[in-house]
Amino acid sequence: MRVHNSKQKTQNKMKSKAKSLINKRFIGRAGVFVVALLLLAVAGIPQYQKTDAQSIQDQINALQAQNNDYQNKLDQLQSEATSYQDAINKLQAEITAVQFQINANTAEQAKLQQQIADAEAELVKQKKLLGENIRQMYLEGQISTLEMLASSKDLSDFVDKQQYRNAVQDKIKTTLDKITELRHELTAKKEAVEALLKQQEAQRAQLGASQAEQNNLLAYNEGQQLEFNQKTKDNQKKIAELIASQRRANVSTDGGYYFIRFPGATRGFSPESYPYRNAGFGMSPGPGCVDNDGPDPWGYCTRQCVSYTAWAVLASGREAPVGWGNAKDWVAAAYARGIPVYRTPQPGDVAISTSGYWGHAMYVESVSGSSFTTSEYNTYLDGTLHYMTRNY
Repeated sequence: MRVHNSKQKTQNKMKSKAKSLINKRFIGRAGVFVVALLLLAVAGIPQYQKTDAQSIQDQINALQAQNNDYQNKLDQLQSEATSYQDAINKLQAEITAVQFQINANTAEQAKLQQQIADAEAELVKQKKLLGENIRQMYLEGQISTLEMLASSKDLSDFVDKQQYRNAVQDKIKTTLDKITELRHELTAKKEAVEALLKQQEAQRAQLGASQAEQNNLLAYNEGQQLEFNQKTKDNQKKIAELIASQRRANVSTDGGYYFIRFPGATRGFSPESYPYRNAGFGMSPGPGCVDNDGPDPWGYCTRQCVSYTAWAVLASGREAPVGWGNAKDWVAAAYARGIPVYRTPQPGDVAISTSGYWGHAMYVESVSGSSFTTSEYNTYLDGTLHYMTRNY
């Protein structure tokens, strides 16, 4: 049914020719009679109303255009979704790294806090010890040097007592200074860790907000993808329904046929010998052969009804119709070329159904009463050979 290059001649050419004959003022009854016959012939050519067919194709084309647009948008959305997901992954990696630092600094903070507590406890202890020593030294300080000397066993004992007191005093003071310095150092470190933690927690919050935003964008993106996928699916369903209308028209076996009778004697042939029975096949609604299905030598897409019928005319010993267009166009093409068209069949005719968008072409194998048997391709839009018996 679908063709490579559709060619259709309109009746305007024949009407123009008729008017030209009249304008040349044919003299005599014979001339008038010829003109009358020509006008009647033109009037007798079927006036095909392509409004419905074109409407179907317009719908198919519009739906395909929408699907192409949807696919472009889907491609863009998928690219954006990948970008969003990459951003989410990167943000998550940064959040994980910051959280690791926060955990480490939190542990360091706890460690410093414990060290400060230990230092504070040691400071209290040393202060208490210092107090006791100061008090002891104060009490001993009440004793005069003469009395200390008198209470000592000898001079060396006196010197030892004095040195011990001085040593204890120096040690306690040194310990107090170290503990105080350590406390200041630990406190400074703790404050630095707390400031760093605050900064890192703010960074984590910011990263989390960015990640949430990317997640929202991704969710919206995925929702749009679902919407466009559903729209595409709906359009494909409509296209399938439109094409199914052609299939229903093809399998109808009741009436409405035109029979093209190609000149020349016919000979027998085997429909199974169609050379393109294993060639490419497609049912793309658009024009042209786009599914590796031709065109064949006569300008039709392989395994379509018109390709098989053109070959059948050639195989039966006559000249194949070349570039006649869709099956629906063949009747007008035959009239334009002076090939007779009948409403009753005989073997060797090409039967044409003008129903559906493309129409359907069949080769008449035999005739019996008010029915005829055909060999035909693509009756069910499956690109295969079928034999059908139809009524006319």
